[in-house]
Amino acid sequence: MNKSILTLSMALALGGCSLIPDYQRPAAPVAVAWPQGAAYNEVGTAGAVLPEWRNYFRDPALQRLIATALDNNRDLRVAALNVEAYQALYRIQRAELFPQVDARGSGTRQRLPADLTRTGQAETNGEYGATLGVTDWELDLFGRLRSLSQAALEQYFATEQARRGTQISLVASVANAWLTLQADAAQLKLSQETLQTYEQSYKLTRRSFDVGVASALELQQSRTAVEGARVSVAQYTRLVAQDGNALQLLLGSGMPADLPAAQALDQPLLAELPVGLPSELLQRRPDILQAEHALKAANADIGAARAAFFPSISLTARGGTTSSQLSGLFDGGSGTWLFQPQINLPIFTAGRLKANLDYSRLQKEVQVAQYERAIQVAFSEVADGLAARGTYQQQLQAQRDLVEASAEYYRLAETRYRTGVDSQLTLLDAQRQLFVSRQRLIDTRLAQLGSEIGLFKALGGGVE
Repeated sequence: MNKSILTLSMALALGGCSLIPDYQRPAAPVAVAWPQGAAYNEVGTAGAVLPEWRNYFRDPALQRLIATALDNNRDLRVAALNVEAYQALYRIQRAELFPQVDARGSGTRQRLPADLTRTGQAETNGEYGATLGVTDWELDLFGRLRSLSQAALEQYFATEQARRGTQISLVASVANAWLTLQADAAQLKLSQETLQTYEQSYKLTRRSFDVGVASALELQQSRTAVEGARVSVAQYTRLVAQDGNALQLLLGSGMPADLPAAQALDQPLLAELPVGLPSELLQRRPDILQAEHALKAANADIGAARAAFFPSISLTARGGTTSSQLSGLFDGGSGTWLFQPQINLPIFTAGRLKANLDYSRLQKEVQVAQYERAIQVAFSEVADGLAARGTYQQQLQAQRDLVEASAEYYRLAETRYRTGVDSQLTLLDAQRQLFVSRQRLIDTRLAQLGSEIGLFKALGGGVE
């Protein structure tokens, strides 16, 4: 009989109704296609598959650095531990659905003085017992516990997406930090070469000044160029050191000892990146998936708040043996059992239950807004990336052409200055323009690579 009661109770607890509202995914508050116009030369195609980061980044040195960061970065480690923590919280909440069976043993020996006994003589009494059963197990007839369990499960899924988002951000951050280091190293090398050129010109101008051919103005103009180049050398020396420190922070360890040589910035460092339709972001972007799981958790909390209005039934049931002597604990006829159901019906709570339900509904509306916001941010980031892709190639080619023109301008100006046709001012202007155009070429290439990496991240790439 006791077994039948326990079985029936478990069936009621696990098969009760659910008051969780039917979940409906909110409509995406963005256009169904990417923006069109002169700045865009890429149209999304359905089913585009993003490459994994190992296939997207072609520089072996960068691949090694990303792998090192994924193994050692502390932010990613914290995100992974948070996933495990929320998984444990889900298991704790889910365990509330099932009875917690425990075994208990007790023993008591008590001496009573003569004036407290019925016989008028001192007595020593004993009581021993052993029981097996459950205590205060709530029968989940209206789905309160299952709603809380569902909410905990969705929070666990949300933290897993947060971990994926952290990994994607880490991959992009390491790539940007490495390319920034390479660009500043290239700027440092360019500044050092330019300084040598300016110093040579200054020495020649100094000799001309000493023999009365060059004026004091020309000498100071040449010196100004030298000092300006020294400023650039000092600036990029500092930036290279700081870039290395920032990269090591992302790696979570020192630079690998056997790191391959870095590829030059003008090499094809990134693979081609396909772009899918806007709707595909809903399945790719971890932040969107995280927001949707948070929305589902808030939806499940409404079910728990609704169930709180209904009666709650808890059950205590135990069976075992008891005896006045330890030796007779398991003798025939010593059996004992307890069946103690308890019902709690809320009658007056001063509006607490209604306020809790209102709060749960408002939290769901907050999560809906955050979900829609996540979609809008994702759409904007991808649209910006597409606009950058459509214009950076043209800008980069125009900058290369400018460097070639500046180099030719410098060659002609130097020839005319050496033959006495032009003044040194023209030569210094040509040197300065060539230096600046080469600097901007490095900056433009870095910006173009950064925009491609940003688009890769915006599309949800970077996860194996």
